Amino acid sequence: MIHLIDTADNVVAFRALAEVTKDDFQAVVVPSIDKLVKRINEINFLLVLDTDIGNFTSGAWLQDILVGLKHLGKWNRAAIVSDSDEIISFTNGFSYVVPGEFRGFKKLDFNKALNWAEGNI
Repeated sequence: MIHLIDTADNVVAFRALAEVTKDDFQAVVVPSIDKLVKRINEINFLLVLDTDIGNFTSGAWLQDILVGLKHLGKWNRAAIVSDSDEIISFTNGFSYVVPGEFRGFKKLDFNKALNWAEGNI
């Protein structure tokens, strides 16, 4: 499941727990991103992974790809918060292949990740 985290108006932030499904993306993530793009014409995104990446269903991955492609030129900043060094490294490398800045953060640095996504640092 994915829960919306209340943040600044220029960011959409989520916490992933347990199994994450296609329905989670369609009900929570996609509408939130669509509203943000409509409001500020860019995406500042934060995702806290409180579940193993293996708990994302194939439908969730497909929705993730589709929302990314739908708004490909709108990504400004995306912060992924996880204690997995592999996920952080992968996230940090993502900026080289798609528009926008992508950065991984440890859970201990949640506030720094949020401030970064908001554009405060």
